[in-house]
Amino acid sequence: MSASAPELPPFGRPVPGNRWDLALADTDSGARAGVRAEDPAPRSVSVIVVHFEQQAELDRTLAALSRQTHPTELLEVIVVDDGSREAPRVPAGVRLLIQEDLGFRAGAARNLGARAATGDVLCFLDADTAPEPEYVSRMAALPSLLPEAVVAGHRKHADFADVDADAAVEAAGPVHELEEPAWLADAYRDSRRLLDADDRSYRFVIGAVFSCTRWFFDQTGGFDEDFLGYGGEDWEWAHRAWLAGAVLAYEPAAVAWHDGPDWAGRTAADADSQVHKNAETLLLSRKIGVDGSRPRALRAAAPDVIAVLAAAPSAGAAFVCVDSLLEHLPHASVVVPDEHHRLFGADTRVVPASHALPRGRVRIEIDAAVSFGRPVAPTREVTAPLPGRAARPEASALQRAVSEVGVSDLGTVRFNEHVVVRSERALRRTERWGAAAAWRTEQRPDPAVRLLPGDVSVAAHLGGWLSLD
Repeated sequence: MSASAPELPPFGRPVPGNRWDLALADTDSGARAGVRAEDPAPRSVSVIVVHFEQQAELDRTLAALSRQTHPTELLEVIVVDDGSREAPRVPAGVRLLIQEDLGFRAGAARNLGARAATGDVLCFLDADTAPEPEYVSRMAALPSLLPEAVVAGHRKHADFADVDADAAVEAAGPVHELEEPAWLADAYRDSRRLLDADDRSYRFVIGAVFSCTRWFFDQTGGFDEDFLGYGGEDWEWAHRAWLAGAVLAYEPAAVAWHDGPDWAGRTAADADSQVHKNAETLLLSRKIGVDGSRPRALRAAAPDVIAVLAAAPSAGAAFVCVDSLLEHLPHASVVVPDEHHRLFGADTRVVPASHALPRGRVRIEIDAAVSFGRPVAPTREVTAPLPGRAARPEASALQRAVSEVGVSDLGTVRFNEHVVVRSERALRRTERWGAAAAWRTEQRPDPAVRLLPGDVSVAAHLGGWLSLD
């Protein structure tokens, strides 16, 4: 039975790679002004506000939402209370949902709000983050054109301790402004508003200020509800969204004011803060498999690179193929024909074809056993470089291909007729759009990748003198 066709979005179109700018006017001045190549009718928007024990902050945020320029008839506001001792007060017209107090569960609260939402676009806010009047319209603009867009808003910080809740935040914010986190501002600048996003750009999507289409949120499966406590659930979701084909963008003109400093800028000397941060990082390291997020040497639980060996002419050829592949990519998972699985003993990285694996970031398709040669020097894998940085020169051709597919518009690298490296992100989007997804394929012949004969010498491979000439 053939697999059912993926659900297509109800509106919009794809762009190649992360090129959200192609939906905007061609000129720099037009892009800065927010002029769009298309000007669709405003979409319905559901704003989902997560709250816990912050009535004063919620009052300010709801007052700010009541002053939005987005058409009132197309704006729905949902407050999700995460188990406060006393339910928050909300004005008429605002929907209130309450979930049981089982700890800090922002991800579960956002999921609850999304399930109840009726808008085409979902706009997520925290109760202590009050938006300026054009915030919703600006956050909905790109998703209204690109159904896979995930837009990070501009979260600024202010001390609103003595400011009336009804005061206009666009006026009160600048007067009481606090310092923005420099690392985040630098990331948005260096990546050209996330136009140059890579596999670790999930760190620049903040749960308190982001938007996406309802359709795409459903495609991702929503937030992971394993996260209990402050932080982490937004980065894990953004990473999965990226793998599912998200187009990441930053909208600096969509400003929302957070009441108080950034978490990293708080001055209280809390001995538990590092413990908390480490707990968050450790959980993320189990769920995000990319280099720089997963353990440096320990086996990561989350799949990253999945290689599939379709066939081998002998047990020896299967062994050499898998062993040489893992020498380049020690964190990869390898699927082998069932009859050869016994060769690999207790190595949990190697699984039989009869065991289904989840999708990772990269898929390597190997239709006949090959040797991948030796890396230039023992090294851990190399991921896509950050904007403005070159890949480390010691990377092999295979490592470079694995790091580069799925970034920009490169979807596939072919080494020869037997080895193909594909981005799962590109595959997901191609499943939806077909050729319109416009991912690029490169042919990169590599003399180190050689077809193995059935009588290959395993001893020569292990001893380092194997020659296939």
